[in-house]
Amino acid sequence: MKQLLVLLVAVVCALQSQAQTPAPATKPTAGTGQLRGSVQDSASHKAIEYATVILLPAVGTAPIASTTCDDQGRFELKRLPAGAFRLQLSFVGYATRARPVAVTSEATNLGVLTLAAAAQKLGEVSVTGQRPLVENRPDRLVYNAEQDATSAGGTAADVLRKTPLLNVDVDGNVQLRGTSNLRILINNKPSAMLAGNLADALKQIPADQIKAIEVITSPSSKYDAEGSGGVINIVLKKNNLQGTNGNIGAGVGNRNQNLNGSLNVRRGKLGLNTRLSSYYNTYPYYSSTTRNDFTPAGTGLLRQQNSSSSEGLGGYGQVELTYDPSALHSFTLSANGNRYQSDSPQEAFNQYSGLPGRDTLYLRDIAQRYLGRNYDFNAGYTRTFGPKQPRREWSVLAQHTRSSNLARNLETTLQTDYTHPFKEKTTLEVGAKAILRQVSSDYSLDTLLLARQADFARSPRRSNAFDYQQDVAATYGTLNLAAGKKYAFNLGARLEYTSIEGDFVGAGSRFTNSYFNALPSVSATRTLKEPGHTLRASFSRRIQRPNIYYLNPYVSQITPNSVSYGNPTLSPELTSNYDLSYSTFNKKSSLNVSAYLRYTGNSIERYSRYNETLARSEATFGNLATNATYGLSLYGSIKPVPDWNISGNASFNYTRLTSAALARTTSLFTANFGFNSSWKINKKYSLQGYSGFSTGGVGLQSRYSGYSYYSLAIKRVILKEKGDITLNASNFLTPGREFRNSTTTDQFSSESVSYQYQRTVRLSFSYRFGKLTAGNTRQRRSVRNDDSKGGGDSQ
Repeated sequence: MKQLLVLLVAVVCALQSQAQTPAPATKPTAGTGQLRGSVQDSASHKAIEYATVILLPAVGTAPIASTTCDDQGRFELKRLPAGAFRLQLSFVGYATRARPVAVTSEATNLGVLTLAAAAQKLGEVSVTGQRPLVENRPDRLVYNAEQDATSAGGTAADVLRKTPLLNVDVDGNVQLRGTSNLRILINNKPSAMLAGNLADALKQIPADQIKAIEVITSPSSKYDAEGSGGVINIVLKKNNLQGTNGNIGAGVGNRNQNLNGSLNVRRGKLGLNTRLSSYYNTYPYYSSTTRNDFTPAGTGLLRQQNSSSSEGLGGYGQVELTYDPSALHSFTLSANGNRYQSDSPQEAFNQYSGLPGRDTLYLRDIAQRYLGRNYDFNAGYTRTFGPKQPRREWSVLAQHTRSSNLARNLETTLQTDYTHPFKEKTTLEVGAKAILRQVSSDYSLDTLLLARQADFARSPRRSNAFDYQQDVAATYGTLNLAAGKKYAFNLGARLEYTSIEGDFVGAGSRFTNSYFNALPSVSATRTLKEPGHTLRASFSRRIQRPNIYYLNPYVSQITPNSVSYGNPTLSPELTSNYDLSYSTFNKKSSLNVSAYLRYTGNSIERYSRYNETLARSEATFGNLATNATYGLSLYGSIKPVPDWNISGNASFNYTRLTSAALARTTSLFTANFGFNSSWKINKKYSLQGYSGFSTGGVGLQSRYSGYSYYSLAIKRVILKEKGDITLNASNFLTPGREFRNSTTTDQFSSESVSYQYQRTVRLSFSYRFGKLTAGNTRQRRSVRNDDSKGGGDSQ
């Protein structure tokens, strides 16, 4: 960690040295003048986060100084020369505003400045500005997927794979800074669709409907304390401006096809947002496994081969109704649901040899089918307090999610939040939340033993019903304050009480557990001498509760030689996160560097052991390791010319896992890289490409190989800028790739090789229609449940 901090300080010093280079002689000499103020929406009086503020000369367009508003809409320009100037305010979706200002030798407070929503007829105006592909905000990194042409026609997994700091492996598992202990939200809300098989769920969300991906590495206390690695929020496209607008899209390719559309209508106080999509995908693969079992009777050799071609289809829909009776009150009611089914026929070969009396050889045809239906219902009320108290707000939210599969998953959430401003730069946020979860899994197995019976019969040892209930009550408080002009602090604490009850219905076994956790968070931000340079340090204590995948004791046995099952006695993980970051930006470039340490004392790890009596390997989970990860991440972007953007990111992690229970320590240095470039050739054509590479990872008993990916896309604007066609090719140089995974214990060693076909070509079309006019663009709160350790396969 010391070496990482030394490197970070060296980068900061180098950038500071560069930032202090004297300005060109053509610019006005720096003075002592200052301008302060805040930017709000003219209709809703809500702060406009991260609006751009530029000081221009009275005549001419060469900027004298510029900055970006903070998350409260506040801005400050320093070291200004005295004189008469123009102050220009702008943000996407708003009409640019310029007003004359006079700068003196002292600080001038401009008060509240407003922007009106821009009126535009889609496809018939030229947009003068757009969001950058990646934004570095004080508490998060935002990947604006709608600016990425290579995502057209793809899925959410394709978008996440290109998001800085994230890695998505070939199986669809998502990692942030080397850990999968995180929570993925949709529009700041949990979704039943994401509660099961995450890899399949991400394939169901069309990339064309994703506006942005928000990556929050150090969540404050107002977020649920679970998700030790951080929070990922998938922001879907929608519009709250007056009028009617929407889009339709379609994509065809050799791996996936989709149809999608959205319609947004707002008339006065009422608004309606809808979206609907359908999809089909196919993913063939091949795998083989070799395992050596070390027993007193000798060494057994297992050889397995499996081939499959998974096909899935389904649909997703959402409807949201908003009602704003006045500028101070807002109501929201929404529902969404999805249906997904897949068929994965498999051909399996199994051979075991080397041990007396245990030799086996057989072929098996497996028909694996999955059907999932998930629904979310949301209601909310938000109360604001007018232009005199623009940052004061109270909200009440409720959510109910339901998964109607072979297993049942119900979750009900009630939440209230209140924000109170005390001074210009001091706010207090408090809230309370209750989450009620009920999960049931009724599993059974019928077997046919020709030597004993004529027909299939229920196997009592492998059939049971597991009911699980988890209730969480939480309250939090967060104080945001500034100390002088250069320092800002966030001090918070979250208190959570968890009650758990489990019941094995058939076995008559019942267990209960409860625990209380106090979870602090603190961050300090230092604005350096030059504008646009910040240094931030943070600490947070997080909790990770195991979800049903880790707890369910059902024995999954694909072959007689290998089984896996959950552990209902697992305890939650407790993780400490330390983060130190530096960021800077200007009109042409940006840079973010972070050093971090993540330590978990009772990490939930998957481990395997060999059962000599049954001659099989058994995999399950346990709180049996300490997990320490030291890391350094970098992100940078540059705009050499106005129509060319280049960005790249890299992360380096050293992970060390130590288990006293298994008398085992394993460690590995890993690295991940990403590169993205876009070029606007002219008004009609644009070209974009991205690539990435990962060196792999490590588990307590296993290691897995790395992977690489790349994609190129060309986009053509048509139909008077109302539509576009995009041709995309990914991983096209080879049909597919091999991926390796090895597991080593004192009792056995195994190596698995899988081959996945990844060559993808797709053609997509998108058409936008409608007209927008100025109106209420208020921001709306939503439920965020970031509180369970997810993963695995619910099938």
